[in-house]
Amino acid sequence: DFAVEEVPTPVLMQVKQQNGISREMASCHTAMIGDYVVEGHVPRADVERLLKEKPDAIGLAVPGMPTGSPGMEMPGQMPDSYDVLLLKKDGTTSVFSSY
Repeated sequence: DFAVEEVPTPVLMQVKQQNGISREMASCHTAMIGDYVVEGHVPRADVERLLKEKPDAIGLAVPGMPTGSPGMEMPGQMPDSYDVLLLKKDGTTSVFSSY
C-alpha cells in the first residue's frame, strides 16, 4: 500500500513544471512517489512496475482524463484507449503501457 499525503497548492502548474511535467503531459493530479513524478490517472500496476524496474526517467503520465482510467470509470460508457507514458529526462516520452 501507499501512504498518501495531500498537499493542496494554488500554483499546481508551477509544481508540475518544476518536476518536469509539460503542459502537454499535464492532468488533474500530480504525485511524488520516491524519486518519480506520477501525473494523472495512472493505474496502480504501472506505478508498481515503475518502482520495481526503476528506469532512469522522471516518471509516468496519463495526459488528460481518459474515460475508463482509474477514477474515471463511467457506467454505461465505453472506456477510451489510452497510453501510460514514461517521461524521460531528455524531455521525450515512450509508451510504458497501453489500455
